[in-house]
This record gives sequence, structure tokens and C-alpha cells, in this order.
Amino acid sequence: MERPTKEQIRELPIYDGIALENIIVVTNKADAISAIAELKKHSCLGFDTESKPCFIKGEVSDGPHLIQIATLSKVFLFPTQFYEYFTDISEVLSDPTIKKVGFGLKEDRKILLRKFGIRLANTEELSSKVMRFARVKQRVGARVAVAMLFNQRLSKSAQQSNWSIFPLHDHQKKYAANDAHTALLIELEIERQSQQ
Repeated sequence: MERPTKEQIRELPIYDGIALENIIVVTNKADAISAIAELKKHSCLGFDTESKPCFIKGEVSDGPHLIQIATLSKVFLFPTQFYEYFTDISEVLSDPTIKKVGFGLKEDRKILLRKFGIRLANTEELSSKVMRFARVKQRVGARVAVAMLFNQRLSKSAQQSNWSIFPLHDHQKKYAANDAHTALLIELEIERQSQQ
């Protein structure tokens, strides 16, 4: 499998991703209870976090500002300013029986532990998994993996937005949800192709 160039990725059709109505933003106790109960039913989840970018030299992010967790049919977005309502999220993230898949998990692991004392357990770093699967030497991120496995272009237009501001705009919700959701789809696609 070839690693596409930036130019080749730009030519691909845009990845539409999960519909807005299947993205749930958790901001209160009732939503948190039902979201966490739903997530606990799954053995594998797509996972990511977003933090407000730092543009000033020496500035340290106080992120994560958003935690994204995906099932096949839904993505739950947890803005961390409402963390008091979903402290039980740690039961999902540190559960050794639930696999969490994503890109750049080393940084996510660090900031979750620093800010909330959450120890992320049973994770799979997809950049390494895609590299092994595709037999490529260069590091692979979500955008390249989506291009390689699905022949589509994952939009990164909201990447540098301010994730600490609430409410989130629709394009931010889509971007954040797609990051977690594509991680799950990539994991399942690799597993599917590996069994053929």
C-alpha cells in the first residue's frame, strides 16, 4: 500500500463523516450518565482529545478542553469545562476491558493524567498500526490513514480553533467527532482486511 502525497490527498473527495445528529455534546449529569452507560457496552471505542492551541512562545496548554469518544453509530463530545458532571468517564478510559484506539495517544495520555488523574488503559496507537499494516516507513496520521484506507480526504480545517470556548460551532463538532470516529473505522477496516 502506497503512502499518498499531500497533492494526491488534496485531489480526493472530502470525507463526510458522521452526521451532526449523531454527535452528542455532554454538558449535564443526565446526558453524562446515559453517554457513559452507552460507552460501557462497547469493547472498542475511537478516542481523541482537543486542546486550545498555543500561539505564544512558552505558553503551556491547560487542555484537554474536549474529550471525544466514538462508537460506530454515535460520537460523544465531552467539553471538559463540564467535567464535574462526567467524572465517571474515567471508568471508561481506564477500563482494561475496553480498547481505545486513536492517533497521538501518548500526548492524550499525558494531559489526561496531568489534568484529571485519569490513567488511560488498553489503548492502540493507530499511527504504528497503519504503518505496520501498510508497510510504510513514514509516520501516518489520521488524514493519511483515511486517504490510504478509504480514498477520501479528512478535513483538518477546524484543527487550530479555540476548543476552550463554548458552545462549539457545528464545524468544530464535525471535526472533533470525525477524529474519534475515523479512528474506530480505521481500526475495524484493518482488522477486516487482516482476516481476509
